[in-house]
Amino acid sequence: MSLKDFAEFREEINDKILREDNRSIRRFFALDSDVYREGELSSRTKEMLGLVASMVLRCDDCITYHLLQCHAEGVSREEFFEAFSVALVGGGSIVIPHLRRAVAVLEELEGGGG
Repeated sequence: MSLKDFAEFREEINDKILREDNRSIRRFFALDSDVYREGELSSRTKEMLGLVASMVLRCDDCITYHLLQCHAEGVSREEFFEAFSVALVGGGSIVIPHLRRAVAVLEELEGGGG
């Protein structure tokens, strides 16, 4: 799935989910959006934290989402690799397959891949 397809799918299905009359889901989605807003920590820093957490938890959809957000926030390649290092140390070798996929997405974002 291309990054464009990923973003469109995510938006379309999130819209369908949020149209349902489920207060708990709506509140969780609102909390998720709220936590990444500017605060004492910048949105940029929070997105990098989200990326690391997603890598440690091994959620490829979340990793892709946070890579897109970090890229939009201007995170440099060097900063990405420092964040990847933190994730690898925190999560151990089980993170390596997700690191590979994260680097493939990063390459695509930088125009050097698929």
